[in-house]
Amino acid sequence: RAALALALLPLLGPASAVEPVSLGLAIAGAAASALTGIISYPRLYCYFKECCLQRHDQRVAADLQESLERKLFGQHLVQKVVVKAVKGFLNNTNAKKPLALSLHGWTGTGKNFVSKIVAESIYKRGLHSKYVHQFVATLHFPHAHRIDLYKDQLQSWIRGNVSTCPRSLFIFDEMDKMHAGLIDSIKPFLDYYELLDGVSYRQAIFIFLSNAGAEKITEVALDFWRSGRTREEIQLTDIQNALSVSVFNNKNSGFWHSTLIDRNLIDYFVPFLPLEYKHVKMCVRVEIQSRGYAVDEDILSRIAEEMTYFPKEERIYSDKGCKTVDSKLDYYYD
Repeated sequence: RAALALALLPLLGPASAVEPVSLGLAIAGAAASALTGIISYPRLYCYFKECCLQRHDQRVAADLQESLERKLFGQHLVQKVVVKAVKGFLNNTNAKKPLALSLHGWTGTGKNFVSKIVAESIYKRGLHSKYVHQFVATLHFPHAHRIDLYKDQLQSWIRGNVSTCPRSLFIFDEMDKMHAGLIDSIKPFLDYYELLDGVSYRQAIFIFLSNAGAEKITEVALDFWRSGRTREEIQLTDIQNALSVSVFNNKNSGFWHSTLIDRNLIDYFVPFLPLEYKHVKMCVRVEIQSRGYAVDEDILSRIAEEMTYFPKEERIYSDKGCKTVDSKLDYYYD
């Protein structure tokens, strides 16, 4: 607009002459108006300030797949299921319900890590995004006698955040420690409703993390190992149904007799297989490199060997996955 004002000046006759001060103010005003218009343009505005739904869906899927392939070890089922589920959901312009993923497996197998990668793929600030919300059972819902209050709070938090951003991401950690019945309070938000009190929840994503069902996953993995088949041959169909039944009937799980399972509102039960010695070594190598150290193969092997493995006879799987790798490196690289 400022450039246009300057271009028109020669066309103005003497009677249209403008005083220098007035001209300067006019040009400054036009420039400010133009700049305001540019900054308010959504894409540029979102460059400086985080926005809801700011990343292109195709880019999200590509980033998610690349990150899982590069950073997650020994979890071929997770890579396949999570990428397909998230990509399909984001590309679906007419989703009938929110996406609900339930991640199951032993400690240290990558559940929190994957939820972090999903958050970073959708929002640049990842877990620090104001559109990503984490709930930890023992922290946010510690007292069984306050469960009715927690239900009301949980519904209010979800309703308020989805009203602000339809593509809100909710992560529920320690589902195996959550009081039974509490999670059922969010059932309406996961169901096939077009609107609830004028709000649509169909673009939201819910991720549940739990150790419940880990025994069943290990049982399947061991059966494959003992029959001479590789873990990469395990398919989702070999585990998913047995896993959902195991979680549903587990009295020590927040999903015990949950309507979310009974009404088939969980889209995928994602099994995290127990990690083997070779996967622990991969974790150690990546952590050493991330700290900027040269990889010492002797130290790498020593750390992996210090882990405890189960079952007692076969010693195939690390009982803590890769969870204690970081602290063990502190000992060797002081």
